[in-house]
Amino acid sequence: MLFHSQEFVLGFLPACLAGCFLLGRFAGRTWALAWLLAASLFFYGWWNPRFVLLLLCSIAANYALGQHILHLALAERRAPARRWLIAGIAGNLVLLGWFKYADFLLHIAAPGAAPLGIFLPLAISFFTFQQIMFLVDSARQDRADSGLLTYAAFVAFFPHLIAGPIVRPKDIIPQLRRRDLAVPRATNLADGLTLFLLGLAKKLVLADTFGGFADIGFNAASRGASLGLFEAWYAVLAYSLQIYFDFSGYSDMAIGLARMMNVRFPLNFASPYQARNIAEFWRRWHITLGTFLRDCVYFPLGGSRCGTLRHSGNLLGTMLLCGLWHGAAWRFVLWGGLHGLYLVLHAHCRVTLPRPLAQALTLLAVVVAWVPFRATSAAAALSMLAGMAGLHGIALPQMVVQALPILATVATPVPVLSFLGDGRTLSFPEVTACLLLGWCIVLLLPHVHELSERARGWALTSGFAFSMQALFFAPHVAPFLYFRF
Repeated sequence: MLFHSQEFVLGFLPACLAGCFLLGRFAGRTWALAWLLAASLFFYGWWNPRFVLLLLCSIAANYALGQHILHLALAERRAPARRWLIAGIAGNLVLLGWFKYADFLLHIAAPGAAPLGIFLPLAISFFTFQQIMFLVDSARQDRADSGLLTYAAFVAFFPHLIAGPIVRPKDIIPQLRRRDLAVPRATNLADGLTLFLLGLAKKLVLADTFGGFADIGFNAASRGASLGLFEAWYAVLAYSLQIYFDFSGYSDMAIGLARMMNVRFPLNFASPYQARNIAEFWRRWHITLGTFLRDCVYFPLGGSRCGTLRHSGNLLGTMLLCGLWHGAAWRFVLWGGLHGLYLVLHAHCRVTLPRPLAQALTLLAVVVAWVPFRATSAAAALSMLAGMAGLHGIALPQMVVQALPILATVATPVPVLSFLGDGRTLSFPEVTACLLLGWCIVLLLPHVHELSERARGWALTSGFAFSMQALFFAPHVAPFLYFRF
């Protein structure tokens, strides 16, 4: 079930909220929490019921293991606690590796072998990371003892189950244990609904629009077409906006849904395209994933508390794992490797630049790295990069060249740009205007959580009609991009 589907908005969400608050009022917090768990499992099983059992078994095994590790740590038996922690992390990673990477590793070991055809359970990357953090917090004695119901409700809590944010158990479990969890609060309901609707607008109005522009160019490159300068750049710029509005929209919806139920999630996006260097970009982009990788991968490897070569290896290794976490394909590894190299260069070759130039170079590096991330093959990625460099020529619609004849000195006039928009004469100005609007939003405006109440009201009003039109009359429901990762 998708947050932006009619079934969720008109059916599941009202029923979930009503059941939670009614049970909280007449039966108590425990029954309300059980209702949230049941609703979350129903939400997860809507996609594929057979994997609900896998989720429940994973929750039960990790809870039992976490409790054992915590009791060993409290008894100051650090060595066995560490051994059980390593075994628990390894078990989670083996399960994740089997479902997500078995075919990928088989193809590396035996390129001609038939694929295993393993079906990937939804959200396994996200709930695996949640449970690894639970085990780590148990070994560090950094969490309170909690019952199985509360832990299960935390892992399966539907706002973050499918695509994050990746929240720490010690931050959320205490909130789920509060006695007033199931007491409706007008302020939280209003704020949560506002955030949900703004995230819905990001997804349906902005992300899906830019996704249509990006798909045309990248799909053409995957078929072997050679895109000109403008077609290639427009496709890549559109995808850069699509993935931002899509995932930040999902995060805002998740934060809003949790807020309606009196649970506060951490911020996951903070205007990342306004960053002045690549390290700042990762402090603003998918913040909860970056925090997890920093605390559970980068710091244990040694972080920056070592020599230059080791520090570079830690940065590169962390980002390669980040790329691989996004998907079992070399294009994700390449994307992670590029960001790893960016971080190494930033760490060891820092140069002070004027803010506009620093921001422009950072944005250029990020946009270029999105090419292999989105492209379906290495050949398609190289073709897109060649087009962005102008190696496939520079073409513009005849009407644009006629309006500005000086452009004829650098561009070839053509009737239409076949791989831009829907290939009509007016596609070029329409797509240009949409891209300008999108980039003005991400580069000049504060993010949703920094907006004043009045500004949120204006943003909500301006996008509400378009959101409702897309919700009820769109020909199909486009899933969130991070559902695939």
